[in-house]
Amino acid sequence: MRREQNKYIFASDPGRKPRRHRTLKTLLLLLPLLVATLWVVNLTVSRRVLLQEMRLTVLNLPQDLEEYSILHISDLRGARYGKNQKAVAAALGNTRYSCVVMTGNMVGEDGDIEPLLELLALMPKETPKYLIPGDGDGPVIDSKAHGTLSVYADWVLALQEAGVTILELPVLETRNKGRIWFVPENLYALDVERMQNIYRQELDSLNSRAASLSPDDTARIRALEYELDRMQKLAEIKKEFTAEDIQIALTHVPLTKEYVEDMVYWSGKEDFFSLRYTSLILAGYYNAGQWRLPGAGPVYVPEKGWFPGDQGITGLEYLAGIPQHISPGMGTSPQYTWQPGRLFNSPVITRIVLTRKAQ
Repeated sequence: MRREQNKYIFASDPGRKPRRHRTLKTLLLLLPLLVATLWVVNLTVSRRVLLQEMRLTVLNLPQDLEEYSILHISDLRGARYGKNQKAVAAALGNTRYSCVVMTGNMVGEDGDIEPLLELLALMPKETPKYLIPGDGDGPVIDSKAHGTLSVYADWVLALQEAGVTILELPVLETRNKGRIWFVPENLYALDVERMQNIYRQELDSLNSRAASLSPDDTARIRALEYELDRMQKLAEIKKEFTAEDIQIALTHVPLTKEYVEDMVYWSGKEDFFSLRYTSLILAGYYNAGQWRLPGAGPVYVPEKGWFPGDQGITGLEYLAGIPQHISPGMGTSPQYTWQPGRLFNSPVITRIVLTRKAQ
């Protein structure tokens, strides 16, 4: 029987599938391939460690400190990039630097320090290495009874053994007549006399019941005596600062414009130990947003919201005229609860070169 021709020119041919169905089917078939491609690309990007080079003009930089270089690392979080940090070794190559500064959260979960020790083993032993703790590193001082009579936590002792200075007091580096201080930023606002009084009162209370002290009480006494000694040393060190000295402030969480402006406003011009005389602030914390999209930057940052941009999250910015460098970081942070891993976000180490020359 001959099939009757369709009289309605706008009617669809039941023997042919609409084009949009074929397109949708094609897209569904290609989707797994696209996802796999993006996964491979991200895996390559997120496991490749980059070394960023940055030159920073410091107008009052002493001539003897010209080309002084700082290797800035942050937020390793116990990450490994190849056996014995092979990718880190490849990124550093034969790079030379005057010192290494680590701005917190370098230790892994449950105090895993081995990945950090592997990273430190790649660096010259004679190069000064400074670290300030982050919120994920654990306390520096262990005020409870533990395996040694030291006041330091085990992870701190291991880093000290590896040649790292845990920065609890300002440390001075000199190059001929050039003087450069590395300062934990929280010390600028610290009321030394008030803290001394608090420590003395607690120490007196414990000593008043010396006959009934527990092992934890004894450990706490050692910690309080240590803190009192640290406050006394800080009071003396503050007197050594001069207007010609270069000060590098270290903080784990980046400072805000409002905070810096207030600190500068309330500091006296004759108080040389202050944020007013800081030449550079080094920070970490945000891991460059952890998940990033090419051309759009961070996807979501807690407390900052969706697509906040890089300002205040990564890179260089100026606060009341003071440069602050926020490290892109190397590991992943649990603060990004639904953003595991690094997405299109290479781990980065930054080499900052100080110069008097305008860039």
